[in-house]
Amino acid sequence: MKVSMLTLEYPPHIYGGVGVHVYNLTRQLSKFINIEIRTIKIGDSTREFEQVDNVIVKRYKTWTEVIDKTYGKFKPVFNALSLALAINADKFDSDIVHFHTWYMAVAGFYAKKLYGVKLVATVHSLEPKRPWKRESLGEGYSLSLWAERTGLESCDLIIAVSNAMKRDLLEVYGIDSGKIEVIHNGIDESVWKPVYNLEILKKYGIKLPYILFVGRLSKQKGIFTLIDAFKTLSQKACLVLVTGKPDDKILLKELQYSIKHLKNVVWINKILDRNELIPLYTMAEAFVCPSIYEPFGIVNLEALATETPVIASNTGGIPEIIIDHKTGILVEPSNSEALRSAIEYILANPEEARKWGKLGRQHVIENFAWSIIAEKTYKAYMKVIGEDC
Repeated sequence: MKVSMLTLEYPPHIYGGVGVHVYNLTRQLSKFINIEIRTIKIGDSTREFEQVDNVIVKRYKTWTEVIDKTYGKFKPVFNALSLALAINADKFDSDIVHFHTWYMAVAGFYAKKLYGVKLVATVHSLEPKRPWKRESLGEGYSLSLWAERTGLESCDLIIAVSNAMKRDLLEVYGIDSGKIEVIHNGIDESVWKPVYNLEILKKYGIKLPYILFVGRLSKQKGIFTLIDAFKTLSQKACLVLVTGKPDDKILLKELQYSIKHLKNVVWINKILDRNELIPLYTMAEAFVCPSIYEPFGIVNLEALATETPVIASNTGGIPEIIIDHKTGILVEPSNSEALRSAIEYILANPEEARKWGKLGRQHVIENFAWSIIAEKTYKAYMKVIGEDC
């Protein structure tokens, strides 16, 4: 069996959970099937063709002469459309084409129509559930909605990363439930494990104890609710914000303004290498995921794997990861008072928090190891092509 995986994110260009997902899933799947990655070529920092372990990686250029002349808010959508054509100009000889996110949905649709392949999608989020993206995409948002619907309605199988995501698919697109299979995101527990390194704290000027946030700078991630909660925190602690690429440059200014007069806030405005990120998770009193919308949230697995309890919004797929008052605390989304109370509980009960952290790692290993996720995905592929496992 050969599978072509279509993704916007792949090392070295990863800015969110999708890239982490694709990298780890394909690494496991390549142990027993042929896998190729088709992704975007960005600048001169990556090669157009290479082999990473057992995975073939092909990178394609978009039509820069067209994109450069495109109105700013339309660029992401025009990029996606030109990339879809570039990818399909290179003939597919795969049994299955498997795409991730709306950005690759049109490329997957073309592949099915042009080459007669079976089409699979993993749904990490849904565009209609993120209306705030219209601010950054403008009317290009309407095209992203069209791209996602077109790709998903053409699929032979849709993998939802959580049961909550499956419910959203049924509600938003009315997809046949028989075409949807729930397979969670995973974690490499051999890499994501407790590591203590005080030099990392010195490097970024972080004082103990601290609360950690890691995520893309997006309204979806609820970072401003966390900042509001921190403003009224009665116990002394540091807040560490590690943010990736912003959805909109305006959000950068909003964040700068919101923390301008706050003490004990450390803002690391870049994606960190996991050699720095793992110790930051490990030494935190708690990891906070205050998302407004979160179909799953790989960051929660990363935190639990390092034995750090998680305070997270009771929304989307998060309750499928966090066991309330056993591996962390679930709070109402957008409720800064509830979030403040949960943070103060963790700070006031360090022994209980450590116990939750250890239970969290055990929970992750037993349910979310990438070897388990890859096996479930392989079985789903076999069903699609009509073969028994």
